[in-house]
Amino acid sequence: MFKSKKKMAALTLSLVMATGALAACGNKDNNDAGTGNKGAESGDKPVTINMFTASPEYTEAFNAYIAEYKKVKPNVTINLEIMQADYNTVLKSRIAAGSTPDVFQTTAGGDIDTFAEYSADLTNEPLAAAMTDAVKINMTSSDGKVLGLPVKNNLMMMIYNKKLLADAGISEVPKTTAQMEDVIAKLEAKGITPFANAYKEWWVWKHIFQNFVDAAAEDAGITPKELVNKFIAGETTFKDHPVLNDNFFKFIDLTVKHGTDKPLERDSNAEVSDFALGKAAFMTGKGAWDEEAIKKITPDIEIGIAGYPVSEKAEQSKLIVGADQALRINKDSKVAAETIAFFNWLYTSDYGKSWFSDVAKVIPPIKDAPLPKLDMPRLMEEALKTEAAGDLSVNYSLDTFHQKFGELMQAYIGGSKSKDQAIEEIQKAWVQFGTSK
Repeated sequence: MFKSKKKMAALTLSLVMATGALAACGNKDNNDAGTGNKGAESGDKPVTINMFTASPEYTEAFNAYIAEYKKVKPNVTINLEIMQADYNTVLKSRIAAGSTPDVFQTTAGGDIDTFAEYSADLTNEPLAAAMTDAVKINMTSSDGKVLGLPVKNNLMMMIYNKKLLADAGISEVPKTTAQMEDVIAKLEAKGITPFANAYKEWWVWKHIFQNFVDAAAEDAGITPKELVNKFIAGETTFKDHPVLNDNFFKFIDLTVKHGTDKPLERDSNAEVSDFALGKAAFMTGKGAWDEEAIKKITPDIEIGIAGYPVSEKAEQSKLIVGADQALRINKDSKVAAETIAFFNWLYTSDYGKSWFSDVAKVIPPIKDAPLPKLDMPRLMEEALKTEAAGDLSVNYSLDTFHQKFGELMQAYIGGSKSKDQAIEEIQKAWVQFGTSK
């Protein structure tokens, strides 16, 4: 059971996802057929693994690796249950009731510690050795244990329509705030809307904000993690960091003023549609996971990627790479050993290495795996040959904070809160919800 109200709040996670869901709910009692380590050794006793996730966009991909593993271990049945809108509430209630699924999904980073007491230690498993160093950090607890499995590696940035920029005579993507304002003017002179937004979603806000957090930390001479910890401890304020106090809000104001109509009514799918149909030149708050959805609408669209213009320092405009979603293995599951064996297979086998790029079509979180044949991962690989990636600083706060942050920013652009009111409440929320401790 949860030990405090603060921990209960910390468990209220929400996860980034597309629409659609599949539920193939397994019966918890089926796990009685599992025999822990002995079951893994014998390899022939029936075993059922119940897997509860919040990523409906990967339903087909998850089912593909489940079917493939059935060929490797015919005695293992994996029941996949996927939930979207109410996932966080249902997961919290199941854990509180002592019915923790064998496999469940959370955000990474700070939430690795939130769920530590329910998670198997994977530090010495082959799957941990297979992870890239950057991803493994996101799966590691504050005491150095690998307690999560990355769903994917991720890429977050602005996405732009190359043709629309060319039509407006724009040859260079903006890297500074002044350049962004110049690009906006050129686009609008040609009748092109600059921004497609999805501000109905609370989670897009954290993807934008982290770019400004990274820049503020650099200006302060500390790491993004150190800066976030200072906010959580109440030791600093937005006014100490002009990039947060001024630049972030100016950028949001620009995206609203020069964006698609009714921003608080535009969700993730609407933004993808707006962008794919050429109704706007830039997408905000999103990432590489959107490419296939965009190209289903407009297969021949030419996509570009760029860091956010956060200041007048062009070098602070960076692509952000890292793992922000984790699968966890219930350490008290009767089939924990069999479940670990399954994921060891996925993260180290030839099939697993190809699954990330060819089936799930995501940036692999493991070493020696090919990139998917998509534009954004290819552009990322090319850009990172000469530019440094930004820190995935969303991982240093819990999603309980990020959800509150998104709600406060929605209130700000909706006009029910002033900038100063929003900032004051964001700072309070960081202290209240910022950590699992």
